[in-house]
Amino acid sequence: MMNPSIITADDHPFLLKGLNDFLIENKYNILDSAQDGNTAYNLIVKHKPNIAILDIEMPKMTGLEVALNCKKNNIKTKIILITLHKEPDLIYQAKELNVEGYILKEFAIEEIKLCIEEICQNRRYYSPIILHKTKSLQLNKDDILAIFTPSEIKILRLIAKEKTNREIAEMLFISIRTVEKHRSNIINKLEIPHKTNALLLWAIENQELLLK
Repeated sequence: MMNPSIITADDHPFLLKGLNDFLIENKYNILDSAQDGNTAYNLIVKHKPNIAILDIEMPKMTGLEVALNCKKNNIKTKIILITLHKEPDLIYQAKELNVEGYILKEFAIEEIKLCIEEICQNRRYYSPIILHKTKSLQLNKDDILAIFTPSEIKILRLIAKEKTNREIAEMLFISIRTVEKHRSNIINKLEIPHKTNALLLWAIENQELLLK
């Protein structure tokens, strides 16, 4: 993907113009732009760009909702979200939707080029500050051993192997309720959202650490 085709969307005209001017200056192929999520999604359907750069908070449809609709309809456009938000909940929602890029508005101009380059190499790019916020890539093996009890570490390793609560309970000879309690404690220690897939996502992303 040498010169990816791009759609941009932001409900702030000044920010949208600044982003477009920067991308054009750097010879990127801007197909079209939108100031609300619904128009952005329709442009993605129409043009099928390689990349869509979207604000998260837009009228009619959020950037996350656009990403969800693209996923539901098997649209291959890669999504980059630009946002002011650092909340772990939004970041995990983005990861669940296979959003390839997530960068903060305050660093957008510095990071957007790198983000696009990484995505064109089929690599995900999330701002380092965001990764620090979620702790996703910050823990080494010693940190994990220090934070969790031996029972929690056993359960985390089985989650990293994508075992269900029932399978974990059978393998460790404990009740499903006990597994659920351990999972809840782990989630609280990691400060990640209490969502169905959040802990699984974290464990899979940290398989190298957990399964050594």
